[in-house]
Amino acid sequence: MTSELRQRIYQQLASVELIDPHTHINPLDAGSHTLVDILGYHYYTELAHSAGMPREQIEDPAISAKEKVGRLIEGIGPIDNTIQYSWLIDICQRFFGFEGDRLDASNWEALFDSSEAQMADAGWSDEVLRRSNVKSVFLTNDFDDPLAGFDTAKYVPCLRTDDLVFHLGKPEVRQRLEAATKVSVGSWTELREAIGVLFEHFTTNNARACAISIPPSFAPEPVSDGRVETALDAVLKDGVNADESHLRALSHRIFWTLAEMCDQYELPFDLMIGVNRGVYPTGVFQGQDLYDSRVSLIQYQQLLNAFPRVTFPISVLASVTNQELASYAWIFPNVVTNGHWWYSNTPSIIERDAAHRLEAVPRTKQIGYYSDAYKLEFVAPKFDMYRKILAKVLEQYYVIDRSWSEERAVEFGTQVLRGNVETTFKIS
Repeated sequence: MTSELRQRIYQQLASVELIDPHTHINPLDAGSHTLVDILGYHYYTELAHSAGMPREQIEDPAISAKEKVGRLIEGIGPIDNTIQYSWLIDICQRFFGFEGDRLDASNWEALFDSSEAQMADAGWSDEVLRRSNVKSVFLTNDFDDPLAGFDTAKYVPCLRTDDLVFHLGKPEVRQRLEAATKVSVGSWTELREAIGVLFEHFTTNNARACAISIPPSFAPEPVSDGRVETALDAVLKDGVNADESHLRALSHRIFWTLAEMCDQYELPFDLMIGVNRGVYPTGVFQGQDLYDSRVSLIQYQQLLNAFPRVTFPISVLASVTNQELASYAWIFPNVVTNGHWWYSNTPSIIERDAAHRLEAVPRTKQIGYYSDAYKLEFVAPKFDMYRKILAKVLEQYYVIDRSWSEERAVEFGTQVLRGNVETTFKIS
């Protein structure tokens, strides 16, 4: 049973207006339109597929949104034990007035129709933000995003750089870069100029971070001008078929340059470390990648030492890396623990990892949580899960075990939940 103390701590944390520091939301289409936008989230499609539903049934392009929801309802029965299913029920109850605790053949169609009518309202996205008590959300913007047509104070841009670092060998990526920057990339000097144009564009439009998702094998290091010119020449000539040594040298130098630009433009550099792409290539869309525990933050030793003025909010995909992350944040002034990412985003793992961070890392260097949401409706249930865990940890480890006052514990929780987002990303 939840104690009265824990419930009071939770209620006070729940009153804190949120800033979500990492999402994949499209600011021009932020809310859902039908239940297919919610049930189509990769957590549900990959779990339904894992439980036995063929990918071809899930991703059939010939069926309507309503037909797809009907199929998924049939397929998600075995996942009602998961935390992801609880997010789904929370959304349906919180936003659509659903009174049950399971979706099945007897009730999903009525919910589909009634929720579709609500989501058709022109102000739906703002209504979701209001009911979720969310002030703003950070985006994940492609480097060539024009950043136009939306309020950048509400939907905060973040420069995502995976394509620049890992896919510049693809002609279409170089074409996008040249179109976005009006710089013809034929030399390293020109490529560096183009990267600078991107930073100027993003910071002018209220960007608050640069970010990248990194495979476990990546170990960034500085690369000389001469070596990167040779590498770039080879990549421009042979593209993705260039020798691996050239592709690696180019990616390392681009990554290093991004850190230099973050230093120059005073942007935090979000590192999301440890994802191995395409492990299950026949999986559903976005359900093919897994964590790889063969990663260590020692691979970032040179980077962290070379850029002491750059703040690195770091997310690790595997809980097994959490103690190492907490240790690096303990020692390095420029390392900040950042959220509970993807496969570490379940209550039992969050509780253990969060408790360790709260006990070991300076209170100013912890970003408690981000939703990683693709649609606004998911921000509320995910953050609510985290707030309940945070209240539990604060009650047990601080009020009971260390005799903190309730007020002091709530103040600490508020700083981790909201305050450190403001200071880390310089949000007024």
